[in-house]
Amino acid sequence: MSESEKVKGPASYFPSIEKKYGQPIEHWKQIVRTQDGKPHMQIVAFLKETHGLGHGHANALVAATLAETKS
Repeated sequence: MSESEKVKGPASYFPSIEKKYGQPIEHWKQIVRTQDGKPHMQIVAFLKETHGLGHGHANALVAATLAETKS
């Protein structure tokens, strides 16, 4: 992968999230979607408290998932 193809932003965390927690990213995005309408940081807190994710991983998942729903 060349420097220009390097993944940036929240998605750059995805490989380590999958490795650490043993679930595909879509699994986590589905969980984030169940929190529809809640503020970003409230969903981050939910992932940390309920599923044991670290702050950076939870934040990346929420940011990426919410960005998908914005047009």
